[in-house]
Amino acid sequence: MRPVTKHAVPPAGDICRLSAVELADKIRQRHLSAREVAGAFLDRIEMVNPLVNAIVSLRQRADILADADTADAHLAQGSETGSLFGLPIAIKDLALTKGLRTTFGSPIFADFIPDEDEFFVERIRKAGAIIIGKTNVPEFGLGSNTYNPVFGPTLNAFDPALTAGGSSGGAAVALALDMVPVADGSDFGGSLRNPAAYNNVYGFRPSQGLVPAGPTFEVFHSQMGVEGPMGRSVRDIALLLDEQAGYHPQAPLSHAKEGSFLDGLRAKAAGGRVAWLGDLGGHLPTEPGVLELCGTALARFADASYHSEALVPDVDFEALWQAFVTLRQSSSGCGLKAHYDDPAKRRLLKPEAVWEVEQAMRLTAPQIHAATVRRTSWHRTLLSLFERFDLIALPSAQVFPFDVSTHWPREVSGHAMDSYHRWMQVSAFATLGGCPALNVPAGFDEKGRPMGIQLVGRPRGDLDVLKAGAAYEAMLPWSAGAA
Repeated sequence: MRPVTKHAVPPAGDICRLSAVELADKIRQRHLSAREVAGAFLDRIEMVNPLVNAIVSLRQRADILADADTADAHLAQGSETGSLFGLPIAIKDLALTKGLRTTFGSPIFADFIPDEDEFFVERIRKAGAIIIGKTNVPEFGLGSNTYNPVFGPTLNAFDPALTAGGSSGGAAVALALDMVPVADGSDFGGSLRNPAAYNNVYGFRPSQGLVPAGPTFEVFHSQMGVEGPMGRSVRDIALLLDEQAGYHPQAPLSHAKEGSFLDGLRAKAAGGRVAWLGDLGGHLPTEPGVLELCGTALARFADASYHSEALVPDVDFEALWQAFVTLRQSSSGCGLKAHYDDPAKRRLLKPEAVWEVEQAMRLTAPQIHAATVRRTSWHRTLLSLFERFDLIALPSAQVFPFDVSTHWPREVSGHAMDSYHRWMQVSAFATLGGCPALNVPAGFDEKGRPMGIQLVGRPRGDLDVLKAGAAYEAMLPWSAGAA
């Protein structure tokens, strides 16, 4: 069973409810045509998307179906097919898509049509997927609430009054309501994990360097943001990650993958020890009910032979957060400075973007160096923890989905939030460590609001995290998504 949405939509049909792995297999075996699959998902989008605004820049139906017909003809000729062959996919609107509008959620780029693909988008195309449009994002991906002046807000898959999270909010909602079979996203400060938690799906932040970033004008410093997959199952995540991952020569910090993640999931996880960090001994202000739901999830995880132990590392977490903020400003803020420097464009930037730039302009080289030193110390702490534990677990967010008209929570449990992203501090620890982190659904509170728990693994331990996620998924009494 799936939890019930408050949106007035009927359940999805049989095709749209199939997993991405099943759909790809049925297309390859010609049990379903690519046209049938594309048509089913386009019908679903036509029915559902006007209610939630998850998919934007949707291509013309006739053009998408023509691509599907081409795929079917290719298959009829006995030609080789990729792992995503015939699957309709919408790309996050922060990623370049050749010939398809990419706005970054900003009026500055409202009419921008790239002449090249992001590296992972090119790989998705080569694997046979049919790109149908984009998924909505916050302006420049800033903040875990998907709204922008180009397309407007994306609403939560379960409750139209609530935020979808972000910045991969459009992707998470499109997945949860069966408008796409699998989706890409990106994550700097929780943007794959938070929206997945808020919409009862899975979101995976890969290890740093596993999915190459670019093309971009800077390839060495801006390394904390990563691309990754989202899905309605862990196997679907592995299917997409297999295509996204791997070294690219224009991304010098990227690295090769070791075999297929989907094949690796055939071997079951052996269980292990989980360090439960919770709210870091009270350091993280957390809305009542979040920790209780995550505790229930951990108890369920024990049925898969993963046993948890509460732990609070001896770390200055405030100094670690300030290091995260400094490094984010030094990359994101500097990256936006060209728009800030143009008075006409500056007027089009939202306050959070202006804040990032102006804070970046105040930074000194010693401050940035000190932040990298602090980050290095945290990495060493994590490595020592992974000598004793197989996974680290934390909530995927510190608050439940909030009113969509509230740009971000100004207060959490009586604690004032001093920035637009402070309430997502819980996501920074995996980011700073370069660690893989998988959001798995934790459940719903008495108001029907979803929450998730993030399973964090050792750097480059991506398959181990996915295996643990699959073991957890098998213990869930409900399915991902919304009915």
